[in-house]
Amino acid sequence: MAIPRVLAIVLAGGEGKRLMPLTRDRAKPAVPFGGIYRLIDFPLSNLVNSGYHQIVVLTQYKSHSLDRHIASTWNLSSLLHQYVAPVPAQQRKGKNWFLGSADAIYQSLNLLDDEKPDIVVVVGADHVYRMDFSQMVDQHIESGAELTVAGIRQPIGLADQFGILEIDPQQEGFIKEFREKPTDAQGLPDDPGSVLASMGNYVFDADALIDAVLTDATKVASRHDMGGDIVPAFVARGAAGFYDFKFNQVPGSTDRDRAYWRDVGTLDVYYEAHRDLISTVPVFNLYNWRWPLISGNTGQPPAKFTHAEPGRIGHAVKSLVSPGVIVSGASISGSVVSPGAHLHSWAEVTDSVILHDVEIGRKARVDRAIIDKSVTVAPEATVGVDHELDRARGYTVTDGGVTVVPKGAHVEP
Repeated sequence: MAIPRVLAIVLAGGEGKRLMPLTRDRAKPAVPFGGIYRLIDFPLSNLVNSGYHQIVVLTQYKSHSLDRHIASTWNLSSLLHQYVAPVPAQQRKGKNWFLGSADAIYQSLNLLDDEKPDIVVVVGADHVYRMDFSQMVDQHIESGAELTVAGIRQPIGLADQFGILEIDPQQEGFIKEFREKPTDAQGLPDDPGSVLASMGNYVFDADALIDAVLTDATKVASRHDMGGDIVPAFVARGAAGFYDFKFNQVPGSTDRDRAYWRDVGTLDVYYEAHRDLISTVPVFNLYNWRWPLISGNTGQPPAKFTHAEPGRIGHAVKSLVSPGVIVSGASISGSVVSPGAHLHSWAEVTDSVILHDVEIGRKARVDRAIIDKSVTVAPEATVGVDHELDRARGYTVTDGGVTVVPKGAHVEP
């Protein structure tokens, strides 16, 4: 059997309103994560590690930093016809920008015309996980389905938070019904306490995808959405299969982090996903060298820790500290610190996410906070210690009690 030609499409055009203020000046997939990464690096790493090297990234909102990151980081071999190419909305089908994820593909059909793939892998741009897509593609081809939807097992009590794949007992491997956030979901036959939630990852026969988005574009009432419109159309005619993420075998994964997946769609989930990185045995392990997470080389020097006198010891525990960080007599605990941050003497940072080029002054305190890029926390100032004070300054305090300081802010005592 000939090896199928596979084109990967990464949908990176969402606004990410629920991640404001982190998305005030950048697209959601460009939001930094885990110190040295951006969210876009996770799906791109998965695709490249899976052996797929023709990748287009469909962008729209505030895409400059995302485009710059892709251009400077994801340079594959043009000699071997390998590429990761950002493609902005271009109004090829009229005077509209992308009206939804399905419309984004409809407006970009020229990419499929150019590449002429047999299979199209369509993935979201802002989930944290590891996945070998080649295993899903193999199952898709063997099943005879026109579309295969990746699903992750979730407790049945959370079914009303996801799009749920109800499997067809009469047709093994196929979806009987796709339901958005049902309150009366049925459990899986082999696990009645769980449901299969859509991960937003799809494998299509290329011809079937083209026909689907062309048909969808003619429907005035459509939302032009992959999950809301395209998937149900395939399900209705019995052409949609499912792939259970539970059975995806990623080299180097452990029982602890196998089948990990996070949709970091809110500030609290973004914060908690960082917490998953820093435990002694991480819930999500960044140190799997057999399935590396790829990002740009910052070109910054190693992290530096200085001072070792009573009460003034530069140190970090239960934390991730990135290149270019200077910890000058400060204390870091339970935190992720991104490149270029400078923490001065007697400063205390606990249970926080510090993004790039942040300066934290002497005797400042930061607790349960997300500090965006280029923020200055003045000497003796606090963040996350007094939520009423944080709100009075105009900072976001999440339902989970996490204070978020926007990019470029100056925090006074």
